[in-house]
Amino acid sequence: MLLAVDIGNTNTVFAMIEGTTTVGRWRASASVGWTADEYAVWLSQIFRIEGAFSLDDVTDCIVCCVVPHALHNVQTFSRRYVGKEALVVMETTVPGIEVLIDRPAEVGADRLANAVGAFVTYGGPTVVVDSGTATNFDLISEKGDFLGGIIAPGIHLSMQALYNAAARLPRVGIERPAKVIGTNTVGAMQSGVFWGYVDLIDGMVRRIEKEYGQELTVVATGGVSSLFSSAAETIDHYDADLTISGLKEIARRMMEGEPLGNAPSQKTGVKG
Repeated sequence: MLLAVDIGNTNTVFAMIEGTTTVGRWRASASVGWTADEYAVWLSQIFRIEGAFSLDDVTDCIVCCVVPHALHNVQTFSRRYVGKEALVVMETTVPGIEVLIDRPAEVGADRLANAVGAFVTYGGPTVVVDSGTATNFDLISEKGDFLGGIIAPGIHLSMQALYNAAARLPRVGIERPAKVIGTNTVGAMQSGVFWGYVDLIDGMVRRIEKEYGQELTVVATGGVSSLFSSAAETIDHYDADLTISGLKEIARRMMEGEPLGNAPSQKTGVKG
């Protein structure tokens, strides 16, 4: 089976994939400092709890990492416990996608995985809205190429900055407020955060569509996107597993030796 590892700034997601099916998915926090052996111990314990897997079931490993110093230890884990070099997602290694921006090396591996996942699932042209540590808006062409995007502060960063900078403002949870106009401090902050980010999403998507010159399929993913997907008018699909879907497809392309460049085929995106 394929082990997909998505290392982000806040969390790391592990997924076991058999054929085209994701058969297990787990999330860990603050794992970027783990050694290769600590990855093995954590996964062994999770597999034992599940009662369905062991490290011996892992035949291949693909890694998507936005934390450079964490990549080496995952590669060492793959060599030591899988017995193979890990497949590493980079702008120079992903078949079927061209990165058509000024400096392709600056594109995060997670953004490439999302682009591939969105294209094979929904077709193109597509905008991926990924709400995590940062809020990314990434544009994928009708051929599946990465055309660029927008990076805004993530909602948790914005809330933390507000709490740290304003002495009298409390720390509040992210939730949809009962009304827009707050009649107390917590309500006012929740409205500003929730509706501010909804309008950020809708406003940026509409600006992207206007500049691109056509309507786009919009796919939301990331930890907090589920809170906004029903409120934002421009979001067509919420897909919590978009990055893993992208890693699954990238691994298939790499292992089958597909050439670098434009994607050979696509599905038709459906507005819904």
